[in-house]
Amino acid sequence: MQKAVEDQPLVLRFENVSRRFGAHTAVDCVGFELRRGEVLTLLGPSGCGKTTTLRIAIGLERAGAGRVHYRDRVVDSPAERIFVAPEQRDMGMVFQSYAIWPHMNVFENVAFPLRTRRTDQGVVAAKVAAILGQVGLTGYEDRSGMQLSGGQQQRVAVARGLIASPDVLLMDEPFSNLDAKLRDQMRAELKILQRRLGLSILFVTHDQTEALALSDRIAVMRDGRIEQIGTPVDLYTNPQVPFVRDFLGQSLLLQGRVVRSETGVVRVRLEHGQVIDASGRNHLTSVTPDMPCLLVIRPEEMVVAVGPEAAVAEPSNTIRATIRTLLFLGPDYEAVVELPQGQLASLHLRREAMWQEGQAIHLGLPADKLQIWDRQKDSHDQHRPRLHVAREG
Repeated sequence: MQKAVEDQPLVLRFENVSRRFGAHTAVDCVGFELRRGEVLTLLGPSGCGKTTTLRIAIGLERAGAGRVHYRDRVVDSPAERIFVAPEQRDMGMVFQSYAIWPHMNVFENVAFPLRTRRTDQGVVAAKVAAILGQVGLTGYEDRSGMQLSGGQQQRVAVARGLIASPDVLLMDEPFSNLDAKLRDQMRAELKILQRRLGLSILFVTHDQTEALALSDRIAVMRDGRIEQIGTPVDLYTNPQVPFVRDFLGQSLLLQGRVVRSETGVVRVRLEHGQVIDASGRNHLTSVTPDMPCLLVIRPEEMVVAVGPEAAVAEPSNTIRATIRTLLFLGPDYEAVVELPQGQLASLHLRREAMWQEGQAIHLGLPADKLQIWDRQKDSHDQHRPRLHVAREG
Protein backbone atom coordinates (compact mmCIF):
# COMPACT_ATOMS: atom_id res chain seq x y z
CA MET A 1 0.00 0.00 0.00
CA GLN A 2 1.34 3.43 -0.84
CA LYS A 3 2.53 5.62 2.03
CA ALA A 4 -0.07 8.26 1.16
CA VAL A 5 -2.82 5.68 1.68
CA GLU A 6 -1.30 4.40 4.91
CA ASP A 7 -1.59 7.88 6.38
CA GLN A 8 -5.28 8.24 5.50
CA PRO A 9 -8.07 7.79 8.06
CA LEU A 10 -10.04 4.57 8.38
CA VAL A 11 -13.42 4.46 6.66
CA LEU A 12 -14.39 0.83 7.30
CA ARG A 13 -13.33 -1.68 9.95
CA PHE A 14 -14.38 -5.26 10.66
CA GLU A 15 -13.73 -6.63 14.16
CA ASN A 16 -14.01 -10.43 14.48
CA VAL A 17 -17.13 -10.51 12.31
CA SER A 18 -18.88 -13.87 11.83
CA ARG A 19 -22.02 -14.98 10.01
CA ARG A 20 -23.67 -18.39 10.01
CA PHE A 21 -26.42 -19.81 7.80
CA GLY A 22 -27.78 -22.77 9.70
CA ALA A 23 -24.89 -25.13 10.36
CA HIS A 24 -22.66 -23.42 7.78
CA THR A 25 -20.24 -20.72 8.88
CA ALA A 26 -19.93 -18.37 5.91
CA VAL A 27 -17.77 -15.74 7.64
CA ASP A 28 -15.57 -16.73 10.55
CA CYS A 29 -13.95 -14.06 12.78
CA VAL A 30 -12.99 -11.77 9.91
CA GLY A 31 -11.11 -8.60 10.70
CA PHE A 32 -9.65 -5.93 8.41
CA GLU A 33 -9.41 -2.18 7.88
CA LEU A 34 -10.05 -0.06 4.78
CA ARG A 35 -8.51 3.40 4.53
CA ARG A 36 -9.53 6.40 2.47
CA GLY A 37 -8.23 6.11 -1.09
CA GLU A 38 -7.36 2.42 -0.73
CA VAL A 39 -8.41 -0.57 -2.83
CA LEU A 40 -8.72 -3.63 -0.61
CA THR A 41 -9.58 -6.87 -2.40
CA LEU A 42 -11.20 -9.93 -0.87
CA LEU A 43 -9.75 -12.75 -2.97
CA GLY A 44 -10.63 -16.41 -2.83
CA PRO A 45 -12.45 -19.32 -4.45
CA SER A 46 -16.22 -19.59 -4.75
CA GLY A 47 -17.88 -20.17 -1.40
CA CYS A 48 -15.05 -18.74 0.71
CA GLY A 49 -17.26 -16.01 2.25
CA LYS A 50 -16.03 -12.94 0.37
CA THR A 51 -19.43 -11.88 -1.05
CA THR A 52 -21.13 -12.43 2.32
CA THR A 53 -18.46 -10.21 3.88
CA LEU A 54 -19.22 -7.53 1.29
CA ARG A 55 -22.95 -7.77 1.95
CA ILE A 56 -22.36 -7.42 5.69
CA ALA A 57 -20.35 -4.26 5.00
CA ILE A 58 -23.24 -2.56 3.22
CA GLY A 59 -25.94 -4.04 5.47
CA LEU A 60 -27.61 -6.49 3.07
CA GLU A 61 -26.63 -9.20 5.55
CA ARG A 62 -26.42 -8.79 9.30
CA ALA A 63 -23.38 -9.91 11.27
CA GLY A 64 -23.93 -12.79 13.65
CA ALA A 65 -21.07 -11.68 15.88
CA GLY A 66 -18.42 -8.97 15.99
CA ARG A 67 -18.59 -5.30 15.04
CA VAL A 68 -18.60 -3.30 11.82
CA HIS A 69 -17.40 0.32 11.97
CA TYR A 70 -18.14 2.78 9.18
CA ARG A 71 -16.66 6.23 9.32
CA ASP A 72 -16.73 7.09 13.02
CA ARG A 73 -19.59 4.91 14.25
CA VAL A 74 -20.61 1.29 14.76
CA VAL A 75 -23.13 0.22 12.11
CA ASP A 76 -23.50 -3.47 13.02
CA SER A 77 -22.98 -5.08 16.42
CA PRO A 78 -25.29 -7.90 17.53
CA ALA A 79 -24.00 -7.78 21.10
CA GLU A 80 -24.88 -4.09 21.37
CA ARG A 81 -28.10 -4.49 19.36
CA ILE A 82 -26.91 -1.96 16.80
CA PHE A 83 -27.81 -2.22 13.13
CA VAL A 84 -27.82 0.65 10.65
CA ALA A 85 -29.84 0.01 7.49
CA PRO A 86 -28.08 0.00 4.07
CA GLU A 87 -29.72 3.23 2.90
CA GLN A 88 -28.34 5.02 5.96
CA ARG A 89 -24.74 3.90 5.40
CA ASP A 90 -24.22 5.97 2.24
CA MET A 91 -22.09 3.34 0.51
CA GLY A 92 -22.02 2.65 -3.21
CA MET A 93 -22.51 -0.85 -4.59
CA VAL A 94 -21.76 -2.45 -7.95
CA PHE A 95 -23.36 -5.89 -8.19
CA GLN A 96 -22.05 -8.77 -10.27
CA SER A 97 -25.17 -8.62 -12.47
CA TYR A 98 -24.92 -4.77 -12.65
CA ALA A 99 -28.70 -4.61 -11.86
CA ILE A 100 -29.42 -2.19 -14.72
CA TRP A 101 -33.18 -1.65 -14.89
CA PRO A 102 -34.26 -2.21 -18.51
CA HIS A 103 -37.34 0.02 -18.22
CA MET A 104 -35.15 3.01 -17.33
CA ASN A 105 -32.75 4.91 -19.53
CA VAL A 106 -29.16 5.59 -18.55
CA PHE A 107 -29.97 8.91 -16.88
CA GLU A 108 -32.72 7.39 -14.75
CA ASN A 109 -30.59 4.37 -13.75
CA VAL A 110 -27.74 6.57 -12.58
CA ALA A 111 -30.01 9.14 -10.92
CA PHE A 112 -31.97 6.54 -8.92
CA PRO A 113 -29.96 6.81 -5.64
CA LEU A 114 -30.41 10.60 -5.67
CA ARG A 115 -34.13 10.27 -6.41
CA THR A 116 -34.58 8.09 -3.32
CA ARG A 117 -32.96 10.88 -1.30
CA ARG A 118 -35.37 13.43 -2.85
CA THR A 119 -32.48 15.48 -4.18
CA ASP A 120 -33.33 18.69 -6.04
CA GLN A 121 -33.84 18.05 -9.77
CA GLY A 122 -31.22 20.59 -10.79
CA VAL A 123 -28.64 18.98 -8.53
CA VAL A 124 -29.55 15.55 -9.93
CA ALA A 125 -29.08 16.70 -13.52
CA ALA A 126 -25.71 18.28 -12.75
CA LYS A 127 -24.39 15.30 -10.82
CA VAL A 128 -25.53 12.76 -13.42
CA ALA A 129 -23.91 14.76 -16.21
CA ALA A 130 -20.67 14.99 -14.24
CA ILE A 131 -20.45 11.31 -13.34
CA LEU A 132 -21.38 10.14 -16.87
CA GLY A 133 -18.51 12.26 -18.10
CA GLN A 134 -16.19 10.57 -15.61
CA VAL A 135 -17.09 7.08 -16.88
CA GLY A 136 -17.16 8.00 -20.56
CA LEU A 137 -20.93 7.87 -21.15
CA THR A 138 -21.71 11.48 -22.05
CA GLY A 139 -24.38 11.41 -24.76
CA TYR A 140 -25.87 8.11 -23.56
CA GLU A 141 -28.37 9.69 -21.16
CA ASP A 142 -31.45 8.68 -23.18
CA ARG A 143 -30.21 5.24 -24.15
CA SER A 144 -32.35 2.38 -22.83
CA GLY A 145 -30.74 -0.15 -20.49
CA MET A 146 -31.68 -2.81 -23.07
CA GLN A 147 -29.53 -1.09 -25.70
CA LEU A 148 -26.27 -1.16 -23.75
CA SER A 149 -23.30 -3.44 -24.28
CA GLY A 150 -21.75 -5.29 -21.35
CA GLY A 151 -19.04 -2.67 -20.95
CA GLN A 152 -21.55 0.16 -21.07
CA GLN A 153 -23.72 -1.54 -18.46
CA GLN A 154 -20.68 -1.89 -16.25
CA ARG A 155 -19.96 1.84 -16.59
CA VAL A 156 -23.57 2.69 -15.74
CA ALA A 157 -23.36 0.48 -12.63
CA VAL A 158 -20.16 2.23 -11.52
CA ALA A 159 -21.70 5.67 -12.18
CA ARG A 160 -24.76 4.77 -10.12
CA GLY A 161 -22.53 3.50 -7.31
CA LEU A 162 -20.62 6.80 -7.26
CA ILE A 163 -23.46 9.27 -7.83
CA ALA A 164 -24.08 9.93 -4.13
CA SER A 165 -20.36 10.51 -3.41
CA PRO A 166 -20.01 7.56 -1.00
CA ASP A 167 -16.98 7.11 1.22
CA VAL A 168 -16.75 3.46 0.12
CA LEU A 169 -17.58 1.75 -3.16
CA LEU A 170 -18.27 -1.98 -2.87
CA MET A 171 -17.73 -4.09 -6.01
CA ASP A 172 -18.76 -7.74 -6.29
CA GLU A 173 -17.03 -9.51 -9.23
CA PRO A 174 -17.81 -6.50 -11.49
CA PHE A 175 -15.90 -7.79 -14.54
CA SER A 176 -16.91 -11.44 -14.49
CA ASN A 177 -19.56 -11.01 -17.22
CA LEU A 178 -17.19 -9.34 -19.69
CA ASP A 179 -15.02 -10.97 -22.33
CA ALA A 180 -11.28 -11.10 -21.69
CA LYS A 181 -10.27 -8.06 -23.78
CA LEU A 182 -13.02 -5.83 -22.38
CA ARG A 183 -12.23 -7.05 -18.88
CA ASP A 184 -8.64 -5.81 -19.25
CA GLN A 185 -9.87 -2.46 -20.57
CA MET A 186 -12.40 -1.93 -17.78
CA ARG A 187 -9.86 -2.92 -15.16
CA ALA A 188 -7.49 -0.21 -16.39
CA GLU A 189 -10.32 2.36 -16.57
CA LEU A 190 -11.40 1.59 -13.00
CA LYS A 191 -7.85 2.00 -11.72
CA ILE A 192 -7.54 5.40 -13.42
CA LEU A 193 -10.94 6.53 -12.07
CA GLN A 194 -10.13 5.31 -8.57
CA ARG A 195 -6.86 7.22 -8.47
CA ARG A 196 -8.40 10.38 -9.93
CA LEU A 197 -11.30 10.47 -7.46
CA GLY A 198 -9.43 9.07 -4.46
CA LEU A 199 -12.03 6.31 -4.02
CA SER A 200 -12.02 3.76 -1.23
CA ILE A 201 -12.99 0.42 -2.79
CA LEU A 202 -13.76 -2.93 -1.20
CA PHE A 203 -13.43 -5.28 -4.15
CA VAL A 204 -14.44 -8.94 -4.38
CA THR A 205 -13.02 -11.33 -6.96
CA HIS A 206 -11.81 -14.88 -7.48
CA ASP A 207 -9.48 -13.67 -10.27
CA GLN A 208 -5.90 -13.36 -9.04
CA THR A 209 -4.90 -11.15 -12.00
CA GLU A 210 -7.59 -8.61 -11.10
CA ALA A 211 -6.53 -8.67 -7.47
CA LEU A 212 -2.84 -8.16 -8.24
CA ALA A 213 -3.51 -5.40 -10.78
CA LEU A 214 -6.04 -3.32 -8.85
CA SER A 215 -5.26 -3.68 -5.17
CA ASP A 216 -3.30 -1.74 -2.62
CA ARG A 217 -3.82 -4.71 -0.33
CA ILE A 218 -5.32 -8.18 -0.75
CA ALA A 219 -7.05 -10.35 1.85
CA VAL A 220 -6.92 -13.98 0.74
CA MET A 221 -9.93 -15.87 2.09
CA ARG A 222 -10.69 -19.56 2.53
CA ASP A 223 -13.57 -21.24 4.37
CA GLY A 224 -14.81 -17.94 5.76
CA ARG A 225 -11.47 -16.84 7.21
CA ILE A 226 -8.70 -14.51 6.08
CA GLU A 227 -5.59 -16.61 5.53
CA GLN A 228 -3.23 -13.68 4.92
CA ILE A 229 -3.53 -9.98 4.21
CA GLY A 230 -0.91 -7.70 2.66
CA THR A 231 0.23 -5.88 -0.45
CA PRO A 232 0.20 -7.78 -3.75
CA VAL A 233 4.02 -7.88 -3.74
CA ASP A 234 4.15 -9.14 -0.14
CA LEU A 235 1.65 -11.93 -0.73
CA TYR A 236 3.22 -13.01 -4.01
CA THR A 237 6.82 -13.02 -2.83
CA ASN A 238 6.31 -13.99 0.80
CA PRO A 239 3.26 -16.23 1.25
CA GLN A 240 2.97 -17.46 4.83
CA VAL A 241 0.72 -20.46 4.24
CA PRO A 242 0.52 -23.04 1.41
CA PHE A 243 -2.98 -21.95 0.37
CA VAL A 244 -1.86 -18.38 -0.36
CA ARG A 245 1.27 -19.65 -2.10
CA ASP A 246 -0.74 -21.90 -4.42
CA PHE A 247 -3.78 -19.67 -4.98
CA LEU A 248 -1.93 -16.45 -5.81
CA GLY A 249 0.10 -17.09 -8.94
CA GLN A 250 1.71 -20.25 -10.27
CA SER A 251 4.55 -22.27 -8.79
CA LEU A 252 6.57 -25.37 -9.54
CA LEU A 253 6.65 -27.73 -6.55
CA LEU A 254 9.19 -30.54 -6.32
CA GLN A 255 9.03 -33.22 -3.65
CA GLY A 256 12.20 -34.35 -1.92
CA ARG A 257 13.98 -35.00 1.36
CA VAL A 258 16.56 -32.97 3.22
CA VAL A 259 20.13 -34.21 2.90
CA ARG A 260 21.75 -31.57 5.10
CA SER A 261 21.80 -27.86 5.88
CA GLU A 262 24.86 -25.65 6.22
CA THR A 263 25.54 -21.89 6.04
CA GLY A 264 22.01 -21.09 4.93
CA VAL A 265 21.91 -23.66 2.13
CA VAL A 266 19.57 -26.65 2.37
CA ARG A 267 20.60 -29.59 0.20
CA VAL A 268 17.61 -31.64 -0.96
CA ARG A 269 17.45 -34.97 -2.76
CA LEU A 270 14.51 -35.04 -5.18
CA GLU A 271 12.40 -38.16 -5.63
CA HIS A 272 14.24 -39.14 -8.83
CA GLY A 273 17.58 -38.91 -7.02
CA GLN A 274 18.97 -35.56 -8.15
CA VAL A 275 20.41 -33.30 -5.44
CA ILE A 276 19.40 -29.62 -5.47
CA ASP A 277 20.67 -26.74 -3.32
CA ALA A 278 18.15 -24.19 -2.02
CA SER A 279 18.97 -20.96 -0.19
CA GLY A 280 15.69 -19.05 -0.56
CA ARG A 281 13.11 -18.49 2.17
CA ASN A 282 13.02 -21.45 4.54
CA HIS A 283 9.57 -22.31 5.91
CA LEU A 284 10.79 -25.34 7.88
CA THR A 285 10.51 -25.04 11.65
CA SER A 286 13.57 -27.30 11.92
CA VAL A 287 15.92 -28.91 9.41
CA THR A 288 16.76 -32.56 10.00
CA PRO A 289 18.21 -35.17 7.63
CA ASP A 290 15.66 -37.20 5.64
CA MET A 291 12.88 -34.73 6.47
CA PRO A 292 10.25 -34.65 3.68
CA CYS A 293 10.05 -31.21 2.07
CA LEU A 294 8.95 -29.28 -0.99
CA LEU A 295 11.09 -27.03 -3.15
CA VAL A 296 9.00 -24.19 -4.58
CA ILE A 297 9.86 -21.67 -7.29
CA ARG A 298 7.87 -19.14 -9.31
CA PRO A 299 7.98 -19.68 -13.09
CA GLU A 300 9.46 -16.28 -13.91
CA GLU A 301 12.38 -17.07 -11.57
CA MET A 302 13.37 -20.09 -13.67
CA VAL A 303 15.59 -20.16 -16.74
CA VAL A 304 14.66 -22.36 -19.72
CA ALA A 305 17.42 -23.50 -22.08
CA VAL A 306 18.24 -26.28 -24.53
CA GLY A 307 21.59 -27.16 -22.93
CA PRO A 308 22.22 -27.51 -19.18
CA GLU A 309 25.30 -25.28 -19.30
CA ALA A 310 23.15 -22.28 -20.33
CA ALA A 311 20.34 -22.82 -17.88
CA VAL A 312 21.68 -21.49 -14.59
CA ALA A 313 24.85 -20.44 -12.85
CA GLU A 314 24.73 -23.59 -10.67
CA PRO A 315 24.67 -26.49 -13.20
CA SER A 316 23.74 -28.94 -10.44
CA ASN A 317 20.50 -26.98 -10.02
CA THR A 318 19.38 -27.72 -13.58
CA ILE A 319 16.74 -30.38 -14.14
CA ARG A 320 15.88 -32.00 -17.45
CA ALA A 321 12.40 -31.88 -18.97
CA THR A 322 10.84 -33.12 -22.20
CA ILE A 323 8.32 -31.16 -24.29
CA ARG A 324 5.22 -33.33 -24.73
CA THR A 325 2.84 -30.87 -26.45
CA LEU A 326 3.13 -27.39 -27.99
CA LEU A 327 0.24 -24.96 -28.38
CA PHE A 328 0.79 -21.84 -30.50
CA LEU A 329 -0.75 -18.79 -28.80
CA GLY A 330 0.56 -16.01 -31.03
CA PRO A 331 3.12 -14.17 -28.91
CA ASP A 332 4.46 -17.46 -27.52
CA TYR A 333 3.92 -21.18 -27.13
CA GLU A 334 2.30 -22.97 -24.24
CA ALA A 335 4.25 -26.18 -23.73
CA VAL A 336 3.35 -29.16 -21.56
CA VAL A 337 6.58 -30.71 -20.33
CA GLU A 338 7.34 -33.86 -18.39
CA LEU A 339 9.71 -33.53 -15.44
CA PRO A 340 12.04 -36.24 -14.08
CA GLN A 341 9.60 -37.05 -11.28
CA GLY A 342 6.92 -37.80 -13.87
CA GLN A 343 5.07 -34.55 -13.25
CA LEU A 344 3.46 -32.70 -16.13
CA ALA A 345 3.82 -28.93 -16.08
CA SER A 346 2.89 -26.17 -18.52
CA LEU A 347 5.13 -23.23 -19.31
CA HIS A 348 5.34 -20.46 -21.89
CA LEU A 349 8.15 -20.44 -24.46
CA ARG A 350 9.01 -17.58 -26.78
CA ARG A 351 8.09 -18.26 -30.38
CA GLU A 352 11.41 -16.92 -31.71
CA ALA A 353 13.07 -20.25 -30.83
CA MET A 354 12.45 -23.50 -32.72
CA TRP A 355 10.71 -25.74 -30.23
CA GLN A 356 9.53 -29.27 -31.06
CA GLU A 357 7.49 -31.93 -29.33
CA GLY A 358 9.80 -34.56 -27.88
CA GLN A 359 12.60 -32.02 -27.49
CA ALA A 360 14.69 -32.09 -24.30
CA ILE A 361 15.06 -28.80 -22.45
CA HIS A 362 16.66 -27.81 -19.16
CA LEU A 363 15.11 -25.80 -16.36
CA GLY A 364 17.53 -23.74 -14.30
CA LEU A 365 16.53 -23.36 -10.65
CA PRO A 366 18.55 -20.57 -8.99
CA ALA A 367 19.30 -21.62 -5.42
CA ASP A 368 18.38 -18.25 -3.94
CA LYS A 369 14.92 -18.42 -5.56
CA LEU A 370 14.04 -21.88 -4.26
CA GLN A 371 11.86 -21.80 -1.15
CA ILE A 372 11.74 -24.77 1.21
CA TRP A 373 8.43 -25.90 2.71
CA ASP A 374 7.52 -28.69 5.13
CA ARG A 375 5.78 -31.34 3.04
CA GLN A 376 4.12 -32.97 6.04
CA LYS A 377 2.44 -29.70 7.02
CA ASP A 378 1.58 -28.67 3.49
CA SER A 379 -2.18 -28.61 2.99
CA HIS A 380 -1.78 -29.31 -0.75
CA ASP A 381 0.44 -32.40 -0.81
CA GLN A 382 -1.07 -33.81 -4.01
CA HIS A 383 0.45 -31.40 -6.53
CA ARG A 384 -0.12 -31.11 -10.24
CA PRO A 385 2.09 -28.06 -10.87
CA ARG A 386 1.61 -25.69 -13.77
CA LEU A 387 4.12 -23.14 -14.98
CA HIS A 388 3.48 -19.91 -16.81
CA VAL A 389 5.67 -17.26 -18.38
CA ALA A 390 9.02 -18.89 -17.71
CA ARG A 391 11.87 -17.33 -19.65
CA GLU A 392 14.44 -18.91 -21.93
CA GLY A 393 18.16 -18.44 -21.44
